[in-house]
Amino acid sequence: MTSTTAGGDARLEALRWTHRYSGKVRDLYESSAHPGRLLVIASDRVSAFDHVLAPAIPGKGAMLTQLSLWWFHRLGEPTHLAAAHPSNGEHLPEDIAAKAMIVHELDMFPIECVVRGYLVGSGWAEYRASQSVCGIRLPAGLNEGDKLPEPIFTPAFKASLGEHDENITFERMIELVGASDAQLLREMSLRIFTTASAVAESRGVILADTKFEFGRDPRSGTVVLADEVLTSDSSRYWDASVYAAGGPGRLESFDKQIVRDWLAANWDKTGTPPELPADIVARTADRYRELLERFAAEP
Repeated sequence: MTSTTAGGDARLEALRWTHRYSGKVRDLYESSAHPGRLLVIASDRVSAFDHVLAPAIPGKGAMLTQLSLWWFHRLGEPTHLAAAHPSNGEHLPEDIAAKAMIVHELDMFPIECVVRGYLVGSGWAEYRASQSVCGIRLPAGLNEGDKLPEPIFTPAFKASLGEHDENITFERMIELVGASDAQLLREMSLRIFTTASAVAESRGVILADTKFEFGRDPRSGTVVLADEVLTSDSSRYWDASVYAAGGPGRLESFDKQIVRDWLAANWDKTGTPPELPADIVARTADRYRELLERFAAEP
C-alpha cells in the first residue's frame, strides 16, 4: 500500500521528491532533480487549538491550493511560484497535483504579515483591553466586527512549531528584519489587502483580515509573496449580505470556525481531542467549497 502519511508519499519518493518537513497542514518535499525548488502539498488535515484533528476534511488541500493559485495569478505581485501548475511536466499523480505547488526556495522572513480591515478575533480582545492593536491606537467606541477607519498592519513573530505566534509592534518588527524590509513588507501587505478586498467585494464577500508571508529570492534578491495566499485558512471572510443584515450570524466565516466552535463545546483541551462528527466535517467542507466557488466563478 502506498504511504500517504505526513512522513512522506512513496509515489513522490519514486519521482525523486524527498520528504523534508511536515507542519500541521502542509508537507514539504525537495529533489536533487529540481535544485532550488520545493514541492508544497496542502493536505486535508485540519487543526484547532494546536492539535491536528481526525478525521481530515475531504478535498480541503485541493481547495486551498486552487484558491491560492487563483489569487497568485491575479494579484500582479511577484510570487514564489516556479510553474504555472505543478502537473505541467512534473508527472505528479493527479490527486497530488491538485493540492500541490512547485515553488522557488526562498529565504523566508520570520514574520506573519497580518492586515486587519475589521475589528475581530485577537484584535478585538486586545482592543477591549487597551484600545489598541499591536501598538496602533484605535478610536474609542468600536464594537466587535466593526470596519476600521482604514486597514492596519499588525505583524506577528512566527513561533517554532507547536508554539503560538507572538503579536508584535512595528518597532519590534524593525528590530527583527531591519527598517527597509519592514517598511517594504508593510507596504506590500497593505497594497495586496486593498486589491484583494475590492475583488472580494465584487463577489459579495468581505475580507475581514488575512496574513501574508514573504521571502527573498536568493537568485534575484527580490522580495516575493509566498506560502498560501488569501485562503480560508489564512484569511477571515464573511458573506457581505449576511454581515449587512446584522444579527448573531453576521460574523460567521468561510473557514474551520465550525470545527473550532464544536471542539470548544465538546472538549476541555486536555488529552486527545475527540473525533469530529461527520456532519461537522461535511459542513466545514461545504464552507471551504462555497468560498472557492465564489471566487473561481467568472463575474
